[in-house]
Amino acid sequence: MHWLGGIRFFEAAARHQSFMRAADELHLTHGAVSRQIRQLEEALGVTLFERRNRAVFLTEAGHILHAAATQSLDVLGAAAQRIRAHGQPRALVLSCEPTIAMRWLIPRLPRFTESHPEVTLHLMAAGGPVDFARSGVDLALRRNDFHVGPELHAHEVAEEWVGVVCRAGASAGASSHRLHTRSRPDAWQRWAKAAGGAQRFGADAWYEHFYLTIQAAAAGLGCAIASRLMVADELADGRIAAPRGFVRDGSCYQLLSPVAFEHDARRRAVRDWLCQEAQASLGADPAQVAASPHPVRGAKGAAKRGGRKDGK
Repeated sequence: MHWLGGIRFFEAAARHQSFMRAADELHLTHGAVSRQIRQLEEALGVTLFERRNRAVFLTEAGHILHAAATQSLDVLGAAAQRIRAHGQPRALVLSCEPTIAMRWLIPRLPRFTESHPEVTLHLMAAGGPVDFARSGVDLALRRNDFHVGPELHAHEVAEEWVGVVCRAGASAGASSHRLHTRSRPDAWQRWAKAAGGAQRFGADAWYEHFYLTIQAAAAGLGCAIASRLMVADELADGRIAAPRGFVRDGSCYQLLSPVAFEHDARRRAVRDWLCQEAQASLGADPAQVAASPHPVRGAKGAAKRGGRKDGK
């Protein structure tokens, strides 16, 4: 039954009705997910998806397998919850968007451990909506670019400040390549709108993930749009420059929880520490920030995303 390994790829693709969105959730390439599903189809001897013009649709066999996979995952999730309940106190699992996790959160986690030795925190890299019941996640740090239901508690950690970044000493103008990411394809347009108009750059280059564009910019391959939080350390030590400063783009990072923060001291500790660290990072070098007199609140602002608001 070697084909069982492909079930998680199939379940994600069936749930999203998209190989690309499944790849984003699993932090793999579209090709990797497609290969896994093709191998599963070959092992079972049936076609699970109809592929039409980059869209995929479940076949009759696909619907049958998806129903069974969903039921099995629910059973496994419930069993995991029961097992974890016997091991109290257990670690808190914090799900965090990969680029923020790698470039900002992980370097600061030793400070959390030092200040809160009573809280064991496990980090999981993931983005987008989170199913707390099935994933085993306790908290999720997310940018508010998707709907949050009223059953969740949301606390704003920091506003999103974005700007053009490049290698220190490099030019950021018409001769520079403009580096794009498929995980935020509208990043340059959002920055241009918030900054008050587009500016001329050179040819376009595309990368699969946000952190790759920042790495490419730091290597001198062009200019990227970056969150100020993501480049806070590089700005501080001079490895990266933001010659045009940063502007609010109307979004924010928020901490999501299925349990009210006031009902759990450990969740409150994580929330308060994240807010403290975020504000310290955003205020570390005010000269780098092109401040506007008022926050920019677009249609995707935290107050309009749903969810219960705790604190801010």
